Amino acid sequence: MNKLIIIAASFLLTTSCKTPEVPKSEPKEATTTIQEIKEKDHTTFVSNQRPKNVIFLIGDGMGLTQITAGSIAKKTPLVLEKFRQIGLVKTYSTKLITDSAAGATAMATGSKTYNGAISMDIHQNKLKTIVEYAEEANWLTGIVTTATVTHATPACFYGHQPTRSRVNQKLAAEFMTKNIEVLMGGGWNYFKKGLDGRDLIAEAQEKGYFVTDDIEQVGDYRPEKMICLISPKLPPRIKERGNYLPLAAKKAIDILSYPKSNFFLMIEGAQIDWGGHQNQSDYIVEEMLDFDRTIQEAFDFAEKDGNTLVLVTADHETGGYSINGGSAKDGKVEGKFTSDYHTATMVPIFAYGPGAESFTGIMENTEIFYKLKYLMNIDSLKPASD
Repeated sequence: MNKLIIIAASFLLTTSCKTPEVPKSEPKEATTTIQEIKEKDHTTFVSNQRPKNVIFLIGDGMGLTQITAGSIAKKTPLVLEKFRQIGLVKTYSTKLITDSAAGATAMATGSKTYNGAISMDIHQNKLKTIVEYAEEANWLTGIVTTATVTHATPACFYGHQPTRSRVNQKLAAEFMTKNIEVLMGGGWNYFKKGLDGRDLIAEAQEKGYFVTDDIEQVGDYRPEKMICLISPKLPPRIKERGNYLPLAAKKAIDILSYPKSNFFLMIEGAQIDWGGHQNQSDYIVEEMLDFDRTIQEAFDFAEKDGNTLVLVTADHETGGYSINGGSAKDGKVEGKFTSDYHTATMVPIFAYGPGAESFTGIMENTEIFYKLKYLMNIDSLKPASD
């Protein structure tokens, strides 16, 4: 009898000390981390200088080494060296290593989420994006990328999907429900052969969009709304796509700034990340230099305008990239990699223009959203309902 009592007591003691399992639908790090971040977001410093326009540039996979490689290869200073307000950003999602979807969701909505989510929270509720807030406040908006326009990073600024996989047509259809003035990147097929057989290209033209597949042919023409889809699916490397990204950035700024309205423009240098995944230094370098020329377009406009905030950052670093040799004189980079995936290292953020001092120090990626929302004076607008 005593033996049975001892066994039962031992069993009860053991089971009562066990850590309860977290439901699969709720990642272990999510709830407390999100609450802590939200509390911090609303207490960190934000400038009272409010920009009329925001140009937000994301170098996908761009860490400090990628920037350094571009600087060595260019042999003259990068445009980023003109920025004086610089900080560091923590990139983790509900996992230590984020993917582009969760990373972009954090910056676009202010919420940490699971990898693969397109502006959805951990319970798969829609999260309202900075672009959607801007639209409600009558800001003009635009998205430019060297990926498909339905790829994870650009999609997180207008779309809401529980997964980033096999949802290109759904995201293309979702874009058509928005009032975004400018969309440029790859993915013609997802619009021409849309969901349920819809021809979204024709629908876009009916809605007043000027639609093209060649940015160079647009020339000086300035439409009120424009969609430029340069490839059927993923755009090619720079050897084939040429000067597309700087030209697209310049044209987008031209369209959005012409009516003298407030505007928000997100520009992504997507293929820096692809070079990291492929462990190819030359790929990273060519994309960094292309991104630098694009940043130049944004910086030149902001410098002349005086009312534009330019932000440059990354969603994460890719490849565990390091420079182990080369020549500054010859612009030669010898790189090594620790991974063919993303890493948890912090990424830099550079800011120029009204409100730039808000982005110094070390911050969570979610803080970018809250600070932009305040600086854009759209902080009082209601969040999305579940």
